[in-house]
Amino acid sequence: MKRIAVLVAAAGALMAALAAGAPAAADQAETRPSVLGDLLKGAVKTQSSTPAAALTQRDAAAGLREALQLAAVAAATQLGRPDGFYADPRVKIPLPGALGRAQRAMAPLGLSAPLDDLERRVNRGAEAAMPQAKTLLVNAIRSITIADAVSIVRGGDDAGSRFLRERTETQLTAALRPHMTTALREAGAFAALDAAAARTGLSASGATATLRNDLIAFAVGRALDGAFGYIAEEERALRADPARRTTAILRRVFGG
Repeated sequence: MKRIAVLVAAAGALMAALAAGAPAAADQAETRPSVLGDLLKGAVKTQSSTPAAALTQRDAAAGLREALQLAAVAAATQLGRPDGFYADPRVKIPLPGALGRAQRAMAPLGLSAPLDDLERRVNRGAEAAMPQAKTLLVNAIRSITIADAVSIVRGGDDAGSRFLRERTETQLTAALRPHMTTALREAGAFAALDAAAARTGLSASGATATLRNDLIAFAVGRALDGAFGYIAEEERALRADPARRTTAILRRVFGG
């Protein structure tokens, strides 16, 4: 029980410090030392709920991993639902390059239906790839070290999500590409692409293969944009919104 109390206290202090971008915290930054800075030095703090609790760097890293994991799972779950991408203008994936230009040119003429269908299928592919993205993100979060946690905490109020992206984007892109390829194929995106390219004059020799590769790369990149954007939102919500704290441990960590 003592160990649980220490972890809860550490996580609470950690997330309070990560929210330091808020005006109230900024006003106090010049008049008192950072609680999290002391925490990461292994200082002993006396808190009203956990008197004389020793808050260690290991506890801080564990609290950071837990918070980011909750955010990643929530983000991937939201985006992995039907219309998670397609019906959300913040993350909806448009058609790239020549495909997008052709779609925009043909829309006023009422001739963009094949490309509109392709766009919908691309978003369906991204939605279908989110369970794998969630697994990859959670594995990356679990690998965060104590030194990583110190670096994150010294950053800005979005340091956690920025760190996660900077550290994992290359690996996530490579790992997610085959899953996105499968998802796009099963969603009918490639068949729709071939049909649309033929009807719009984009199916010249070798062009279709290039369009497929461009579509896969673009879909992966925009899917990760959406995922990391939602992770940042979930982080803020967990810190600020009591309604998000749906379990006893979340209420103990984040208050309320």
